[in-house]
Amino acid sequence: MSDGDTSQVASHLARNLLGLRHARGLTQHELAKSAGVPRSTIANLESGAGNPSLAVLVKVSRALGAPIDELLSSPRAKVRRWKNEELGAQKRGRGVVMTPLVPEPVPEELLATMDFAPGAVMGGTPHLPGTREYFTLLDGEVVIVVAGEEHVLQTGDVLAFPGNVPHGYRNASTKKPARGVSVVILAKAGV
Repeated sequence: MSDGDTSQVASHLARNLLGLRHARGLTQHELAKSAGVPRSTIANLESGAGNPSLAVLVKVSRALGAPIDELLSSPRAKVRRWKNEELGAQKRGRGVVMTPLVPEPVPEELLATMDFAPGAVMGGTPHLPGTREYFTLLDGEVVIVVAGEEHVLQTGDVLAFPGNVPHGYRNASTKKPARGVSVVILAKAGV
């Protein structure tokens, strides 16, 4: 690889790293901490002056949730497809499947679809005070209990509630599945 090729790769890395970091809403310090590298390493890489080891590239790519080739690639449309089985669906409670709505990290937010089998029940996870949750029912009928109060949602309804109080979900039907979208906007610790 010639010096010109090396400087091109360093330039691509600088531009891509900066763009991905901004898209994730991270400071250099936050990215460095997540990657387990000094902040000066991130600053050097973003300036185009860095010459990282493979180990550093792996740490930074993992912290950003992006493949190494996306960090080093030349300018092109940033398109990536995930197959359904790659999304990391998780079974929760009795009969609930949660699937990430956005497969890349979104700072301070949790976004997921929730599929409820007939009669499914799931307890919610309490979060820090200041967290706000939104649930949009796409299909079916779901009952959400927040701090002991029942809220019956019909298709198209949205419920917003504080995420730090006890809450739970139940498919009101024992015959039909239900589906919704959960958006949790996390409070920052110590704020």
